[in-house]
Parts: sequence; C-alpha cells; structure tokens
Amino acid sequence: MNSEVKITESTTADAECFDVIIIGAGLSGIGTAVRLQRDCPDRNYVLLERREAIGGTWDLFRYPGIRSDSDMHTLGYDFKPWEAEKTIADGPSILSYVNETADEYRIRDHIRFSQKLVSADWCSQRSQWQLTVETPEGIRRYRCGFLMMCAGYYSYEQGYEPEFEGKSDFRGDWIHPQFWPDSLTYEDKKVVVIGSGATAMTLVPNMSRKASHVTMLQRSPTYVISRPSVDGLANWLRRYLPPKLAYDIVRWRNTVWQQWMYQLTRVAPGMVKRSLLKKVREEIGEMVDIEKHFTPRYNPWDQRLCLVPDDDLFRAIQSGKASVVTDHIQKITDRGVELVSGEHLDADIIVCATGLELVILGGAEFTLDGEAIDLANEWTYKGMMCSNIPNMVHTFGYINASWTLRADLIATWLCRLLNHMRAEGMKTATPRISEELAATMSRRFWIDDFSAGYMQRVMHRFPKQGDCMPWMNPQNYRKDRKMFRDDPIVDEALVFDAVAPVLEPALEKVG
Repeated sequence: MNSEVKITESTTADAECFDVIIIGAGLSGIGTAVRLQRDCPDRNYVLLERREAIGGTWDLFRYPGIRSDSDMHTLGYDFKPWEAEKTIADGPSILSYVNETADEYRIRDHIRFSQKLVSADWCSQRSQWQLTVETPEGIRRYRCGFLMMCAGYYSYEQGYEPEFEGKSDFRGDWIHPQFWPDSLTYEDKKVVVIGSGATAMTLVPNMSRKASHVTMLQRSPTYVISRPSVDGLANWLRRYLPPKLAYDIVRWRNTVWQQWMYQLTRVAPGMVKRSLLKKVREEIGEMVDIEKHFTPRYNPWDQRLCLVPDDDLFRAIQSGKASVVTDHIQKITDRGVELVSGEHLDADIIVCATGLELVILGGAEFTLDGEAIDLANEWTYKGMMCSNIPNMVHTFGYINASWTLRADLIATWLCRLLNHMRAEGMKTATPRISEELAATMSRRFWIDDFSAGYMQRVMHRFPKQGDCMPWMNPQNYRKDRKMFRDDPIVDEALVFDAVAPVLEPALEKVG
C-alpha cells in the first residue's frame, strides 16, 4: 500500500460507527467473527483486513512446503471440524479451511479489505475508539464501542534478518521466506538455508526434492519431534462417528497431550531430552553428529519444539540431498557462505530463514484521549487486556500449544463480557491495578520462561505480567479454559462504567 497517504473528504466526514471492530482476517479474526455473530447477535461489527485476502499467515507465506507446525485438530476451530486426511496440513489446505469457515458463516459480508489500521484513539467523552485507517482511496475513519485486535504478532513489512558482512557481494538469489518470489526456480541448484526453526526445517526437505543439495546452516541446534502427518485414530473415528464428535474426541486427546508434554518438560526436562534425542539417533544417528547438530544447550520447550512430519527431514538427510552444518557465519561471499571454522558452503541460492520481526497490536499507534500509550508501562490482564486501556482485547495464542486454542477461548470470553455489559447497562470495561499492588508485585516479561530470540528481542516493549491473577499471562490451556469459560466476568480488577455521555452537536464531528 502506498506510504504516501492521500487525504480525502472521508478524513473530515463523520466516522462510520460499529459496536465492535475486529482487526485482522486471519485464523483468529475469522474465528472471533463467528463467535461474535453467534453469541452476540445484537451487536453489529465489521472486520478490517489490511491485505486483499482472507487467511493472514496462510495467505501471506508461500514458500515451498509451508505447513502447520501443530495438528489441525487443535489449530482448527472448535466449532468447525477438520475433516481432511492429513492432520499436519499444508498451507493451501489451511487457507481453504479458513475461507470455507468465512463463507459457511457469511463472515465475508462483514470484511473490508485493504484497510490498514494506522492509529486508534480512545475518546473518553464518547466512550468509543476512534480509528484512523489507511486505504487505497485515502484515510477512512471508524468508531466503535469495542476494539478486538486479531492482527497477529509479526510485521508484514519485514522479517528479521541479521546483518551479514558481504551480503551485497553474493551473486546468487538471496531470499527471505516471508517474501518468497513466485518466479524462483531451484532445480539442480545448491541451496543454503540459514536458520534452525520451523521454517528452515520445512524448507530443507521440500527444496531437496528438486535442488541438487540443500544445507541447513544453524548457529545452534533445535529440538525436533517427529509425528505422522496422518492421524489414524482421527480418520477411523470419522468413519464411525458424527464429524463433530469425532473431531472433539481427537481435539481433546491432542490438547491433553500437548499440555502433558509441556508440563513434563518443566518437571523432568532431562527425561524428555533423552527421549527426543533417542528418536533422532534411531533415524540418522550413524550419519550425523547428534550431539553437535541436534542437541541444544537449553532444555526442551525453553524454546518451541520443531515438528518433523513423517520424518521428512531425516529422510532428506539419509538421501544425501540435505545436510546440517552447525557453525557461525564469518561472511557472505560472491558464491556462498564462509564460516568461522574456515569451511565454505557453495550456494546458488541463500534462504535467510532467520525469523520474524515482532510488532505489538499490529504495529498501530494507540492513544488515550490523544495521549500516547506506552504498553511497556502497563500490566497484562489475563494475557488479553492491558491495565488502564478500556474496551480493547488483543488475541495472542500459546507458545507451548496451538495458537487457536487460546484464540477460541479469548473470543468466547469477549462475547461473555459484551453480553454482561449489555445486560448491566455498562459502557466501558477497564482493567485497573492498585498503586500498592503495582509497587509491590514482581514484574516479569509478558512471555516468561521462553528464550527464543524473536521473543526476547521485543519483550521489553510488551505489557509486563505479575505474580498473581489476573495480572498474569498463564499460557496454560487447562487454567485458561476455566478462566475464560467458567469463572465470573466480574472481578476486583475489571472496572465497569455505566456513564453514557451526552455530546454537544459540535462534538459529533470526528477528525
């Protein structure tokens, strides 16, 4: 979208007003819209999407082999069964699922595309958010009583890419997976993939099918866990049970397994480590140095485990078409990568799979009555609202389980909150923390006990969490399920206001 915003008459015209505005039409935004129109049918809403299509991540990323890194029975919506044969699904299948959901529930009628949220200001006099939105036609203004942020957590404009000496000297193709060119051909080419995360471990086996050789170059190893892409039990149950029942059973089983696995890494990390490495040794132990290339310095789930479906990474290494190198980059040369060890990796293509650039609340600017909000000075409320910020919920999923599990729960809680406010005649809901508690409570990062670089680089800019509820971000599905679905909406920290200001005619004009 053009960075030079054209100002039109809509800048000064009265803003279009909705009860709820949802930002983002990816997995979270579409799921939230379904919940909203089902559980709060008396609320009107619009969904603003900055791009021209539904799907978010699953429409943006187009690199070879893009897939889910968790099973679709938990990454999918709890209200719409995943019925495809493969439970570890490819990107196009997931995108199709999101689009099917939007069409089935007529969400597309509420979506406005090419609408990028630039700023949002809370107007206390109106008890409304006033949004400034960039469109191809210029700036548009919206107002809403409640703002639901489902914009994801990473920048759409840029990925994370370290500075590499000599990068400009490289004569081949330099690619970041977030911006994969449709025209790229890699048949019979030598490829170096820099990185050791989920993207790198997806690219390596998929590119190796056509490339002459693919090298995964990593500074340090990552834990990998192998699972079949086809869930035999899920497919068997679907033949004999109603689709929703079969889906719910597998979803429950997988959720319990995810939580059990994560908790086991907290109490018995050594046992989990031995189990993970044993599997790797069984697959490729004779071909690679497991200690050097697959044994991280940290414990399992201090960073996210990388899923290897159907042992595809191991198969690629066994075939000789792929290899792993653990070393540091000295510099980029005109024909590849020179390592600190002195080794040189020849390359026709270098894929810089070094991660995402995280942003907060979609990168938009937020103000309260015109005063800038510094989120780093605020406290998280249940990992979805911020202290002193009214009528705004932001969706952030799990780092230790499927994203959509938490997105579903947050959407459920939002609808409970809206219905409570309507029933009680309340206009605003604002988390408030006492000065005494704020001064004495321990301060922790919003995502704690997780050492991944892409998180650590930006945690100082996120709201902080404390050591007691509701000022914590639990990242625990079992606890969250009770908190979001069963616990009372009203607590001492969430302050409601029934004031409905009477505005003078002069104040009706926005802008």
